[in-house]
Amino acid sequence: MKAIIVGGGIGGLCTALALQQAGIEATVYEAAAKFRGLGAGVGLAANAMQGLQRLGVMDDVVARGKQLEALVIFDEQGQVISNMDTRRLSNKYGINNFVIHRADLHEVLLSHLKPGSVELGKRCEEVKQQNDQVQVLFADGSHATADLLVAADGISSVVRQQLVPDSVPRYAGYTCWRAVIENPGVEINKMISAETWAPEGRVGIAPLQDDKIYWYACINAPQRDEKMRRMTPEKLARHFERVHSPVEAVLASTSQEQLIWNDIADLKPLKHFVYGRVVLLGDAAHATTPNMGQGACQAIEDAVVLAQCLQQEPVLSNALKKYEKRRKARTAKVIQLSRTLGEVAHWRNPLLGKIRNTLFRAMPRFITQRQMEDLYRVDF
Repeated sequence: MKAIIVGGGIGGLCTALALQQAGIEATVYEAAAKFRGLGAGVGLAANAMQGLQRLGVMDDVVARGKQLEALVIFDEQGQVISNMDTRRLSNKYGINNFVIHRADLHEVLLSHLKPGSVELGKRCEEVKQQNDQVQVLFADGSHATADLLVAADGISSVVRQQLVPDSVPRYAGYTCWRAVIENPGVEINKMISAETWAPEGRVGIAPLQDDKIYWYACINAPQRDEKMRRMTPEKLARHFERVHSPVEAVLASTSQEQLIWNDIADLKPLKHFVYGRVVLLGDAAHATTPNMGQGACQAIEDAVVLAQCLQQEPVLSNALKKYEKRRKARTAKVIQLSRTLGEVAHWRNPLLGKIRNTLFRAMPRFITQRQMEDLYRVDF
């Protein structure tokens, strides 16, 4: 069998690796002319690490990132709202609460693919299906033909837009900046992933290897707001100046070139992931807001499950139906829970914020851990 994978992100590369290990010829077609060392940090929970272990790359990934011990949410004054020790879950489900620079993860995945598996500068324009073949047409006038096409081309997937025109990204109501920087000399807890919920917005800080810091900041704003587009690190720092340290210092120490900005959006859960010989995967199928840190994790799961289904079912249509059945409900639940969590975290009314914080502090720890365990129990 021969497979075309449209999109060379985490989901696309993991899929290529999984299919190649299953004995399927797989080639990735990426729109970008070259892979740049851009991107920010990415968190990988136990479910993703189990997937990477299945793919045989976990040890190399672990060598490039950092495992943390807790997920801690603070209020604007630095008082703890929620503190989830992730060590017990790591003991039960394997490496968990792991952070890595996205470019490093990308590099590891690329290094494990067969030579010549990735073609760059191939922007998908159209997909055609005929009889027992699927063909993709590229903007440069070339084309490729295979038995199966995996669309892993992100939330704005060209393939999905062709197949499901009414499936468009839903704005979540807030916009986000991210960066990876050298620690400017501030003191942070190097064993936790920290997030702060404040009336001004939300800020996350996580340590990476080599004394680097991955941070993100989210603010409620209109979609595609020009003021937000022109935001600088200095302006962001002033916006969060009343929030506990070292938030202001971290933001202010970022250069404009390091700053990545985008509005946050997700997809309304789709009725189908499979359309003939075309299968949607990762953000192209079930883009979620980043509030549960499950975007990349679910894409990695997709890759492992798809390869398993193709190995277990000799008839392609049956294999793809099985993939859709295993992935639809789980990813839809992540989309909904993540969107709800983001809405609650972004309450701007100070009184509502205090009520929220009080409720979270009173929540028994086993409830939060049970919710996390639901994510970490994978079916592969």
